[in-house]
Amino acid sequence: MNDSQRHRGPDEGSLHLEPGIGLGHRRLAIIDIATGQQPLFNEDGSVVVVFNGEIYNYLQLIPELEALGHRFRTKSDTEVIVHAWESWGADCVKRFRGMFAFALWDRGRQTLFLARDRLGVKPMHYALLDNGQLLFGSELKSLLAHGGLRREIDPLAVEEYFALGYVAEPRTIFKQALKLAPAHSLVWRRGDAMPSPVAYWDLRLSLDNPISVEEACVELTERLRESVRLRMTAEVPLGAFLSGGVDSSAVVATMAELSDGPVNTCSIGFDDPAFNETEFARIVADRYQTQHFVETVRSDDFDLIDTLARLYDEPYADSSAIPTYRVCQLARQRVTVALSGDGGDESFGGYRRYRMHLMEERMRSALPAGLRRPLFGLLGRVYPKADWAPRVLRAKTTFEGMARSAVEGYFHTVSILRDPMRAELFSPAFRAALGGYQARQVFDGHALRSNTDDPLALIQYLDLKTYLVGDINTKVDRASMAHSLEVREPLMDHELVDWLATLPSSMKVRGQEGKFLLKKAMEPKLSADILYRPKMGFAVPLARWFRGPLKQRVRQAVLGPRLASTGWFNRNYLQHLVDAHQSGARDYSAPLWTLLMFEAFLRCVVDAEVVTSQATLTEALAA
Repeated sequence: MNDSQRHRGPDEGSLHLEPGIGLGHRRLAIIDIATGQQPLFNEDGSVVVVFNGEIYNYLQLIPELEALGHRFRTKSDTEVIVHAWESWGADCVKRFRGMFAFALWDRGRQTLFLARDRLGVKPMHYALLDNGQLLFGSELKSLLAHGGLRREIDPLAVEEYFALGYVAEPRTIFKQALKLAPAHSLVWRRGDAMPSPVAYWDLRLSLDNPISVEEACVELTERLRESVRLRMTAEVPLGAFLSGGVDSSAVVATMAELSDGPVNTCSIGFDDPAFNETEFARIVADRYQTQHFVETVRSDDFDLIDTLARLYDEPYADSSAIPTYRVCQLARQRVTVALSGDGGDESFGGYRRYRMHLMEERMRSALPAGLRRPLFGLLGRVYPKADWAPRVLRAKTTFEGMARSAVEGYFHTVSILRDPMRAELFSPAFRAALGGYQARQVFDGHALRSNTDDPLALIQYLDLKTYLVGDINTKVDRASMAHSLEVREPLMDHELVDWLATLPSSMKVRGQEGKFLLKKAMEPKLSADILYRPKMGFAVPLARWFRGPLKQRVRQAVLGPRLASTGWFNRNYLQHLVDAHQSGARDYSAPLWTLLMFEAFLRCVVDAEVVTSQATLTEALAA
């Protein structure tokens, strides 16, 4: 199990075994390289921890713990965890500021403690086996390597995947395994029944801060400086991803102000101008005189499909995993730690879909539901889907969204295969296996806990609980750790996120401008070309691939024997998706990519032999 994750920590690997418990750790040495080995113990060896991530405020916690009588043998953030557990128990996680997933064993209390950071930057999977054993690990492949985990696929997870492009927390693709949800911990005492995880934090969107825009710009700048400064602690080469977008540019500008020497920055370009942002990254790199490294990826860089399927361990359909994998590969040639701008869109209100949702909400509020639902429901059904038309004429999705509630409408907006498409995609037998379950229930559950009726705050909360964790953080974690690269996200500092949640929504989206406050705060540091240009995104040309170089591959995968063998899909609808896309009649690139990656998952994970050694894993990833 430990060897299966060697890519996450190639520097060292150790085990701790005692009756009834086994802990394994792979180390990527970042802080306290000389004495920070794991598993790490307290003074008498009765408490031991294995830990993935960083506790950024550990230097502030050490004196406090020493005053309580603890003696530190190392200078690592890991040792803070064992002593914090001894003093504060399960509440210790409330004192940690960072990204983390860890497992701690307390022999004296005969207690296992699992915990995951507030925003789910670092992963934690676990499974209770039929024989009562509990498995846990950073990646599902470590659980699969045990050999006792049943590879029985959860139909509800499949429904979530084809709606969202990922399996939402706490579910995994396998019935027997779960993800520990962000901001949750689990305390299990030997002899007790298996407990449920407990939340130790949630975002409270109060929106009641009376601060002015000018004051908020000053405070945001200071908070961002502190967050970046905390994440620049390392005993190894450090740099940043620089896409040329607002978020990564703000991080790089802040790093440059805090650095004595030039910042290392990395960008990925594409040979297709429609997807290439490197000129904007170069503007920022030149302004702050960074050591800037660019690699151009050919627009037909699709030979990673099976590699990604093996890497993610469950179906994952965000095609930007390809350039993310490549930029991590490039960065690792220069640095061991890279800062990113991830999380900015969710907290600052950057997605274009936020502005569209607010427009729809204004229209919804103008009509009573009794009139709105039947009227727009009819328009949504009869209006043609016009992917080829100018955006202003593509009204079908808007009509369909208008017939729904706010949560239903937002789920509809972000779904890859919307409800009617999934109804056609799945076979009658598979729909029966779902027992009426719909992926929208993930959003419904979070919406009930959001404690806000503000239209923007609600969907920001939904994204923080779903898309940020299941898509963005999963993508970055697997892509970076595949190359033994640690990525740190200053815009996901929970204290910064908590503060932003107190600001009114008008400071996030104002008119047609998203990230209003961040852009205003960065005006002295970044040019208007960077701050106020249209958002491009980190995309790949799927539509062209599936009509060109991947034409046969997508046809063979979608219409081939592996998907057919499941009995889960409607063959006629699969044929329609392929034929309509390849003829140019419709753009079904996103659904086809979702099917392509699901077929690759079945072949490369479900059908694969258990990975039992790093040599086997390296060979598999390179295949």
